[in-house]
Amino acid sequence: MPMVTRRLRDPDVNPCLSESDASTRCMAENNYDKESCSSHFLKYKNCRKFWDPWALSLGASTLPTCEDSAPTENSVMIQRRQNGVKPPMPTAAERDEILGGLGKMPY
Repeated sequence: MPMVTRRLRDPDVNPCLSESDASTRCMAENNYDKESCSSHFLKYKNCRKFWDPWALSLGASTLPTCEDSAPTENSVMIQRRQNGVKPPMPTAAERDEILGGLGKMPY
């Protein structure tokens, strides 16, 4: 398996691995009908914006907000960078703690 693929499959590197897998699985189950999987795509997109707004290249001058969450300018990675926390992307265990502390899924 190529190094890039291994990194993307690592839950410590990819915070939205389960959302990505759900989108892929939905496409396979629905004969690659994008309309049928739009809710999965939206959840993945909101997940990426919540954890790392730079992960998506939206082509917009400002980043949109996620539903039911803080603006993406206050994403977890940005907050950690501003506070000097390394690494900027929390590990899978840290992300579980963050999500548990929020009480509900922000995306």
